[in-house]
Amino acid sequence: MDCVVELEKHKTVDSLHSPSSLRISRVREQRKSFGASPRRRSASIRLVGRHPDVYEPCDDSFALVDALLADKANLVERRPKLCLEVGCGSGYVITSLALILADECHAQFFATDISQTAAQVTRETLSAHGLQADVVVTDLVHGLEKRLAGSVDVLLFNPPYVPTPEHEVGAAGITATWAGGDRGRVVIDRMLTMVDSLLSSKGWFYMVTLTANNPSEICQIMKKKGFASRIVIQRYTEEENLHVLKFWREDLAFDYDYNAETGGGGTTPQSSLSSKMSRLAFWR
Repeated sequence: MDCVVELEKHKTVDSLHSPSSLRISRVREQRKSFGASPRRRSASIRLVGRHPDVYEPCDDSFALVDALLADKANLVERRPKLCLEVGCGSGYVITSLALILADECHAQFFATDISQTAAQVTRETLSAHGLQADVVVTDLVHGLEKRLAGSVDVLLFNPPYVPTPEHEVGAAGITATWAGGDRGRVVIDRMLTMVDSLLSSKGWFYMVTLTANNPSEICQIMKKKGFASRIVIQRYTEEENLHVLKFWREDLAFDYDYNAETGGGGTTPQSSLSSKMSRLAFWR
């Protein structure tokens, strides 16, 4: 049984490597009618704050929120107490998670971003939806390690993942929001070293990757750290495949009704992802 839950194959005309205002506007128009839908319970695109130096919601943002929506029943059942998004940008994702859990859980929400401007835009997005969260300006979680250690139940990360020259990583302005350096992995690899210390014993980590990031290798790195994994969503664009990966501690009982979710094949997520690994390396 294939472990990929393909909820939607979303095509765009423009390249993922060149996030442009034209492409973002086009996607916003496609999604506008869904943003405020009570059924979806995700942030309204019309209410998301904007700034030219802040990455606006696009295919990767939508894929991550769709993964959370697909996992809603499991998220609610776990009753998370603390949720954290690293690299919050416009605030679309952390706001959507807060809305998804609003009627079911009393969680505390944190968001971080290295950009002061992004932090302010996130606060505006949260406020426009009647929500609040602790938004901190910092590099990943620098300075918050002790405060958050072992307490994050839901960790979200939509990293700068586009392969670029090394000097573009952390550059000023909008470039920093997508520039990922060699294989798009510079910031991703830094984050992977922090996951174990941040997550609670029942914590889940969701991260967006491209095929170019070598998601199979990422899963192997996390496996050595004691984490199992699965692909929640695979999303297609003109030139790339996006994946939303989910990680959890291998000694944590996996309480999905996975047979129902995949049509009753009876295959465990762990064995499904292992069989998928060999194919992931060839999706380049």
